[in-house]
Order: sequence, then structure tokens, then C-alpha cells
Amino acid sequence: MPEDTADPPSRGPIDTEVLDRIATHLARSDRFDDIQTQPAYAPNAVVADYDLGFYPGGVTRAYLRIRWFETDDFSIHYSEQYQTGNSWDCRWDRHPNDHNTRKHFHPPPDASTPGADTDYPDDWRDVLTTVLTDLDDRIEAFWDQ
Repeated sequence: MPEDTADPPSRGPIDTEVLDRIATHLARSDRFDDIQTQPAYAPNAVVADYDLGFYPGGVTRAYLRIRWFETDDFSIHYSEQYQTGNSWDCRWDRHPNDHNTRKHFHPPPDASTPGADTDYPDDWRDVLTTVLTDLDDRIEAFWDQ
């Protein structure tokens, strides 16, 4: 019998209402320099650029790209870009796939697949709190060295 090569189940349409709420929530934080909801280069996402004052020299950009779906699936990608041309990336995901359980984390430095199976809260606010706490720890570690 041939192997099933069908794409994994759809994540569903983008939840623009939740994306707007996420953008409003992020705008209350002094972490971010710029927040764009559905910019032309990422029409299915909120993109939040961190204030580079939180980072040591050599970091040229740090950002979150958040996609949230009407199915409550999501993808939250964090990236640090360096003057050297390298990057440090990780991603928090909840979606059907063929490489992990529905809830998983793609670890740094390259957000490799497969990731690590994990668990996330149901509410977007709690998911965002989890992610921002993890990233606050990452940023604080720069200054603890």
C-alpha cells in the first residue's frame, strides 16, 4: 500500500481578532520598538520588533512573528539577527503536523525540526505570558555573563 503523502490537517484561517488583541497587548510593553499587525511581508501575522536597547552590541534585530488561527493553533517564532549574518531562532507551536505532537517547541539556535513535545495553556494570553517569560530569561542572560 502506498505511503500517505497528504499534507497535515489545516490549521484553519487566521484569527485576525486575536491577532489584533495580541498587538494591543504587546503595545503595552516597553520591550518592543515596533509592532505591526498583518504587514505586507507577513499578512498572516503580528510582527513585534524588540527594542535593541535590551540587547548587547552585535544584535541587529530581534523580533517575534506570531500567527494565531481560528482553531486556536498558533506559531510564535522568535529570531535574533546578528551583524555576523548569523541568527538565533526558536519557535513555539500548536498545530497538526507529522513531526511532533500538536503542541511542541522548536529549540534554539536554529528552531530545528522535530522539536520537543510540550504543553501550552489554552488561552492566548497565557501562551503569550509563557513565551515572553522565556524570552525575558534569554535577554537577562545576556547581562548576567
